[in-house]
Amino acid sequence: MNKKIGIYPGTFDPITYGHIDVIKRALKIVSKLIIAVSNDYSKEYLFNSEERVSIIKNSLFKDLRINSRNIKVLYFNTLTTSFCKKNNATIIFRGLRAVSDFEYEFQLAGMNRKLDKNIETVFLMSDVEKQVISSKFVKEIAKLNGKIDNFVTKSTIKSIKEKI
Repeated sequence: MNKKIGIYPGTFDPITYGHIDVIKRALKIVSKLIIAVSNDYSKEYLFNSEERVSIIKNSLFKDLRINSRNIKVLYFNTLTTSFCKKNNATIIFRGLRAVSDFEYEFQLAGMNRKLDKNIETVFLMSDVEKQVISSKFVKEIAKLNGKIDNFVTKSTIKSIKEKI
């Protein structure tokens, strides 16, 4: 495999099995993947950026025992293209769940391309079983005492229950 570095940016508030599916697919394409946790101050989060990084690491490396050798989890509050440049990444991975995601993601990819023509955006569909999962719905279900173990890992459930 060539030494391609990719990033998978998102808020991951919290990480879901849908995100994890995209991570696994991205790792088939690049030799190193940086999960880039956005720290956009204009959004309200259940978890702060440090907590989200920790939850991702626990989900991937402890709960699922995914090898951490090719994965880094970092947070950032810059332009995604600037973060790519700083980390020598040439690919941005974006997950698509439904057609409704595409228009926004298409515009975002176009803007990123205008900012840096050397960075490619690759859209990955998550598995059909995982396409309905969203962090927003997971939080809503958890707040209403619903069962979320089909959507997130054990350590993530624990973190959500402690926070809500």
